[in-house]
Amino acid sequence: MGDANVVARLGSMKALLGIVAGAGASYGIYKLVFGRAGDAGVNRKKSTESVTIQPGSLMAKVSGFKVVRKSDNLDPSADIESSDILSKSAASLEPRHLSMILSLLQSSPNPEERRKVLVTLGNAAAFTVNQDLLREFGGLHVIADFLSDPSPEIRVQTLNTLNNLSMNIRNQEQLKIYVPSVMQMIEMSPVNSDLQLAALRLLTNLSVTDNHQHLMKNSVTLLLSLLIVSNEVLQIQVLKVLVNISSNPDLMDDIVQAQAPASLILLFDGCTSTSVLLRLLFFVGNLHAWRPSAQVAEALRRRQDSLYCVLLDSSSQLHRKLPLLLSHPDEEVKTQVARLLT
Repeated sequence: MGDANVVARLGSMKALLGIVAGAGASYGIYKLVFGRAGDAGVNRKKSTESVTIQPGSLMAKVSGFKVVRKSDNLDPSADIESSDILSKSAASLEPRHLSMILSLLQSSPNPEERRKVLVTLGNAAAFTVNQDLLREFGGLHVIADFLSDPSPEIRVQTLNTLNNLSMNIRNQEQLKIYVPSVMQMIEMSPVNSDLQLAALRLLTNLSVTDNHQHLMKNSVTLLLSLLIVSNEVLQIQVLKVLVNISSNPDLMDDIVQAQAPASLILLFDGCTSTSVLLRLLFFVGNLHAWRPSAQVAEALRRRQDSLYCVLLDSSSQLHRKLPLLLSHPDEEVKTQVARLLT
């Protein structure tokens, strides 16, 4: 009986080694083609190499979790199953593996181990089938709990994993409650940090549809301020969020009333990155589509620091800046400028 337990645990350790091996891969998947249910044609090859588990390693800890097998009989098919799992990609993880990984995430006291597990979950979450399974296992809230982890690296990887999970519309219904926490993280983190970038990527996904855009309407001032002080990479991500939420007519009253830095107008310049400038013009185009009543416009003019006064009012310097951009070398920039001037 004792030998049977040892063999069963060894099969478990070998199986999970294939999973965590995937954690070494970069998590850099931020987009997902909907409807992808995994790689049906994954080539499976049997491994004949021996596996050594180091004491205290991630594998040693994972091996303590029970693997549910179709049969407890210790026959050669058990080794074939373990060898098969060793070659599985993130797309081929089985439900039991995801459940075990979530258990490890909750129980591990080691920050580096938690980071590796989050990487594995992030890779797995790039596939629709795993996005659904992780939601059904209650994994979204388990993962989101690490948004408050003391380690910045853990928080970044948590955001990256949630970003992949948020490509699923049903997952967004559960993730929307974390928008305030993500906004606070952006506000409190160092400018141009990985934390800010990862947080903005998550907000970009959550703001693609109009279902949750209203959760960000009170953060327009924060986003506009960040736009002024951040680097190009972060500016692009900020503008993706601003363009998304400004496409919603129901939010326009709140957006135009937001406090805006006067220096925002300085970005409408030929020296600004074309990628940033184009998104700025898209943002202004969305704002121009809004038509306030005379009474509302007069009320907004009394607030000189409002976005309305900075970009939309007849007194705005933008009206002087836009014609200068007609000589911009980029054709799309000129097209967008011409559209705004007509």
